[in-house]
Amino acid sequence: MPITACKKKLYALNPKKPPSPPVLTQRTGKRQRVERADPASVQRGVRQLLADKVSGNQVGLWLLLPEHLRLGTWDLLCAWSGRPPEEVAPRLALQVIHEAALCHNNLRCGRTLSQKGFEVANGLPWVGSDQAIHDLLEARSVAQSQHLQVALGKLRRASGHFVGRLLVLDPHRIKSSSQRQMRRHRAPGEAKPSKRAQTFFCLDADTHQPVAFTLASSARTVAQATPELLALVQEILGPQPDQRPLVLADEEHYTGAIFDQVRTLPFDLLVPMKTTRHQLAHWRALPAEAFTCQWAGYAVATQKYRFGQHEVVELVQRSGERPEAYEFKGYLSLREGIVSAVEQLSTEYPQRWHVEEFFKCHQALGWQRAGTLNLHIRYGQMTLALVAQAVIHQFRQRIGAPYQSWDAVHLAQAVFSGLEGDVRVQDDTILVTYYNAPNAERLRQHYEGLPAKLAAEGIDPRVPWLYDFKLDFRFK
Repeated sequence: MPITACKKKLYALNPKKPPSPPVLTQRTGKRQRVERADPASVQRGVRQLLADKVSGNQVGLWLLLPEHLRLGTWDLLCAWSGRPPEEVAPRLALQVIHEAALCHNNLRCGRTLSQKGFEVANGLPWVGSDQAIHDLLEARSVAQSQHLQVALGKLRRASGHFVGRLLVLDPHRIKSSSQRQMRRHRAPGEAKPSKRAQTFFCLDADTHQPVAFTLASSARTVAQATPELLALVQEILGPQPDQRPLVLADEEHYTGAIFDQVRTLPFDLLVPMKTTRHQLAHWRALPAEAFTCQWAGYAVATQKYRFGQHEVVELVQRSGERPEAYEFKGYLSLREGIVSAVEQLSTEYPQRWHVEEFFKCHQALGWQRAGTLNLHIRYGQMTLALVAQAVIHQFRQRIGAPYQSWDAVHLAQAVFSGLEGDVRVQDDTILVTYYNAPNAERLRQHYEGLPAKLAAEGIDPRVPWLYDFKLDFRFK
């Protein structure tokens, strides 16, 4: 027998470079197809789509690509996936980020994203299916996603997204339809408790930007989750002992264990006390000279309070002019001094409500629906949504009004999936052309001649997941 017959396709068995497994892709809303996912096939497919020219209504998403370059998203995804840049894993992660930007984080089999300019923006010639994304997230651990959060947070801190002076803690619980046995929570206004997935967020109150979050089963308490979340925030912000950012929390954090844990970290803490009949009677019994009047109808008293294993500062807020009409509210703080007390109660604590505005405007990016309760998978998906929120924030800051005031859904519908355009190649540059775009003059100011603008900022204008093509925009 001729030896040549045995040599056919031996390259596929090369132990130094095993072949990439095929990927199940979502061709249309109801049709799936298995595609080759080796680097050569993916590159060939992307280049062919660019040569054929792409036309669709999702090319508005390409406006986020310059923000990815400015933020350093590609390096983050390669480190998180643990795969080299030429492989498909970081590109699938980019697909998850862009799906979050479109507020599409439900099942892919019920909609169509392909053939509209979406897949090429991810450096792929196809759209990965639910199974492909599940396999990507299944292979990553909780620790890897936390490392991605820390790396993203440090980049955002260097970019000025955080002030780090005033922080807000808030649990965000999402209703779940899981059949698992799990603890139930009663939401405000609900007649009976229901199953809920738990997330815990930390927000920078000055910039309204999320610093980090953590996940937990529904049985984990706020006291158990807070130290882990603050440890992530400490690693991101790196506060000095003499700075001690003030952390604002709600009544759920009114436990001695949290104060004992936060005392060991470079943070101060302000928590409202639960108003009981015993507390009200105690506050009414305080002598009038214990209060310092700040302005008409408002006075503050401070005193030591034993809570947990240590003493903290109790801040008592009194409102009203006549003794029979006095209203009281108490807070516990790790900061001392009457001047600090007034500033905490009148200026800083009201900013805690920015976290509710954040959830209202941005939860559609990936923090609104509870999918799988496998925590490592949800950690990966929600952390990639955090990357999407970061680049969208940069886009808002760059473009300004009216985009700056739109919520995530409005921005996705009007811009990222609402602009008609096409994508083509000219020499070493990908040209994205938009037709009849709103506020075209403002967009033109920031995006036409993009390679020169990026080079002036010290940023390499080549897009690494698009095989080092440069990117430029036209508005007609």
